[in-house]
Amino acid sequence: MRKYLDRLGFDGDLAPTVENLRRLHGAHVERIPYETLEFQLGRAPGIDPEESSDRLANSSRGGYCFHLNGAFAWLLAALGYQVRMHRVGVQKVDEPMPPGINGNHMALTVAGLPGPDGPEGSRLVDVGLGFAFHEPLPLHPGRAEQGPFGYELSPSSFEAGAWRLDHRPLRGFAGADISLAPARATDFAQEHARLSTAPDSDFVRLARVQRRDADGTDLLLGCVLTRITATGDERTELDTATDWFDALWSTFGIHPDEFGAGERGRLWRTVRAGHEEWRRSVPEAVALTP
Repeated sequence: MRKYLDRLGFDGDLAPTVENLRRLHGAHVERIPYETLEFQLGRAPGIDPEESSDRLANSSRGGYCFHLNGAFAWLLAALGYQVRMHRVGVQKVDEPMPPGINGNHMALTVAGLPGPDGPEGSRLVDVGLGFAFHEPLPLHPGRAEQGPFGYELSPSSFEAGAWRLDHRPLRGFAGADISLAPARATDFAQEHARLSTAPDSDFVRLARVQRRDADGTDLLLGCVLTRITATGDERTELDTATDWFDALWSTFGIHPDEFGAGERGRLWRTVRAGHEEWRRSVPEAVALTP
C-alpha cells in the first residue's frame, strides 16, 4: 500500500475522511493515466484488484476502468473506507439510446462520509473513465461543474435505485447508468475479455491514453494529442515514434523503458496503423471530436 500511496504523492493523515477521499481521487486521476496500450500489444492484464494495485504501485503504467477502479477500491478498503464496486453501462456519444446496465464499465461508491455537500454520506467515485470527474460526486440528484465538464445525476430508468450520470457537454461519453447493487471484480471478467481482445472493440482498434486534472484533460487518441480545457482544444499530430513516446512520458508519465526496444517498435506500428484506419473510416468532424 505504501508504494501505491507514494505514486499518488500522498502522505500525512490517512484517516477515511471526505477531504482525504477528495485528495486521493484527484491525485489518482492526475498521476495514473487511463490507458489501453497493453491491448495494442495483444495482451490483456487481469483485473484482480490486488494484482492491479501491485502493477500500478510498481510501474509508471495505468490501465482502464476495471484496472484503475479495481485497484482504487482495494486501496480505499485498506485505508478503512466503506467502498463498493458497481456495474455500469456507459453510453457512447454516437449511441442514440443508453445500452442499459451491461457491465461495460465499473464504478465505485463510498458510504459513511457525510458532509455539507452530501449529508447522506454516499459518494460516487470513478478514477477509471477518461472524461470522468476530478473529485467524487455526492450521490444525490444534482449537477456538478468540474473544469470544462458538467455531470448531472438523476434516477435511472433501468433499475430500481440505480443512477443516471449525464455528461455535458458531450465529450468522450454521453452518460452512464449505474447499478447500486454490489459487484465483485469477477463480475466483469467476461466484459473485460471482450473489450480487451475483440477486433471490433474500440480499445483494441485505437490506442487511447488520458490524464485528467482540475482544469481539463490530456488525451492521446491514436497519434493525436489534445489538451481540452474550458477555453478550447489544442491539438498536435504526432507523426514520429520519437514524438509519440516523448508525449507518453512528458504528458502522461509513462516511461518508455516500460517497453522493450522490440516492443516499442511493434507498439508504434500498431498504433500508427490503427490511427490511419481510424482516419480513413471516420469523418473528419467526428475524428477530431474526442
